Amino acid sequence: MNRVQSPEGTLRASMLWLAFALAIFLTFMHLGGFPLLVPDEGRNAEVAREMKVAGSWLVPTYDGATYLDKPAFFFKSVALSLQAFGDLEWAARLPSALSAALWLAMILGFCLRQYGARTASLAVVVVAATPLFMAFARIVIFDMMLGLFVSAAILSAFMAAEGSGVRRRNAYLVAAFFAGLATLVKGPVGFLIPLLVMSVYHLASGSRREIRSFFGLGPVLLFLGLVLPWFIGLSLECPDFPYYGIMKESISRFTTPEFRRTQPVYYYAIIVSVCFFPFSSVLPFALWEGLRRRFDLKPTDRLFIVWAIVVVVFFSLSKSKLPGYILTGMTAMGVLVARLLALALEGEETALRVLRRSLLLLGIGSLMLSVPFLLGLGSTEHLAELPWIRKDLFERFAPLFPGTLVSLGATAFLAFSAWVFRSGRLAVGSFMVFPLLLVTLNFGWIPRYASIKSAVTLKESLPAGLPADTEFACIACMPHGLPFYLGQTMTLFTEDGGELTSNYVLFSLKAGKPWPESLVPFREMKGYLSASKRPIFLIARREGLSEMKALTGIEAPEIRILSGGYIGVLLRPGVL
Repeated sequence: MNRVQSPEGTLRASMLWLAFALAIFLTFMHLGGFPLLVPDEGRNAEVAREMKVAGSWLVPTYDGATYLDKPAFFFKSVALSLQAFGDLEWAARLPSALSAALWLAMILGFCLRQYGARTASLAVVVVAATPLFMAFARIVIFDMMLGLFVSAAILSAFMAAEGSGVRRRNAYLVAAFFAGLATLVKGPVGFLIPLLVMSVYHLASGSRREIRSFFGLGPVLLFLGLVLPWFIGLSLECPDFPYYGIMKESISRFTTPEFRRTQPVYYYAIIVSVCFFPFSSVLPFALWEGLRRRFDLKPTDRLFIVWAIVVVVFFSLSKSKLPGYILTGMTAMGVLVARLLALALEGEETALRVLRRSLLLLGIGSLMLSVPFLLGLGSTEHLAELPWIRKDLFERFAPLFPGTLVSLGATAFLAFSAWVFRSGRLAVGSFMVFPLLLVTLNFGWIPRYASIKSAVTLKESLPAGLPADTEFACIACMPHGLPFYLGQTMTLFTEDGGELTSNYVLFSLKAGKPWPESLVPFREMKGYLSASKRPIFLIARREGLSEMKALTGIEAPEIRILSGGYIGVLLRPGVL
């Protein structure tokens, strides 16, 4: 007998599908709509391209130099995408976008089971509409794939603690499996974050004995079975990797400023305010009501609260800070905001009070943010002449000011309207209008910014008709992404290899290891150029014009001005 779905069930299913479709739209829209950003995207895409060319699975390289700053798992996934679809920007970003889509599907399913359809629908949209999530879904970087596996490990461990028997045992095995995959993406942080979040959760819940279950024989063996083959194989290929990976990339990165990522302890308060906008307007009032114990919290609520706090506090204590480090914590905040919105729509008193205050803050904040753009429209010539404003950047972005004003104005209008009319639906709309317009009306900000921060413009400024066998070489600079767009590695004349922005390259050369073939010490540069049997297109920064003239003996008119602050000259064999 066929089961007939009730109207309520049909509405519930439609709401879930529409929410997920909107989330996917926010994730994949304009995936290839802007060039690779420097340095991270350009470098990571080139590492993947070289893995594709070499057929490597274990040891990544960057510009021909061994690159052990991160494991090969993410690079290989990008390499497989490039192999399938070609060396295109969207293909390089596809693993990040697919990781985001799977993460959103997981959030939808988990919240549907724990909270119901309304919260699940709101959660998947809020998370997808968070600016930090939208950004990392569209760039060639590890954090989205890491976040997927870390979140899967945490949610599986939570379900294991809530279950019993075979279901409990299997859930812990799944948690160990995803913790292993997270470790293969970015090292020890892949298992440390799930372990820390769940340990604090169980301690706060009074179930400290549950922590022992993380270290059961089955989960430990499964985790080691995933991680040890990579670790042992890479250690055999590169004997210095165990020391570098554990002492430098993990311990030194967290405890010392050696990796030049130092930020003040309040850094993530700023990141959350900006990169969680407009939902960040909810947090101060929700926190205040939470401290007053006005919310009736479920165990799942406590999990997401602990998760967000632990991640932000942990990385605030670290000497190395970047926005992507708290991506999973911000996703937990997104679920909590969705939970509050759902409660407000159901008429829960505390949630309604928080929402009303948040709407007022959102409206005022949007109006304040719109002031600089409004001033820019009213007196562009005057503002462009101010000493602290770069005229070239002002002129590049000024045409986008009207669209930005529309977005902020619409956000303020809907927020104030929802506050006046006490409308939950208008409230949800006020939170969603800015992210939706960000990937439609206002997306022009991204390609214009990328045109400044990408090597594709440098590649386009190279002279036409260069010989097919031309070698490209750089003097004390590395335009990250140019090797990817050229489809070949470059020769780098350098003092210590620092231009590659690879901590492992610096570490290995200081330790006395042989120089990679693509890296040439400054003292050998003239001999290398003189002995070359191929034409070499030599690239340097514009401030190095006098040094290039002295080295090559070529006068300035023959030295080409390139984009991005570079200069270049073609050296034919026998010129030096």
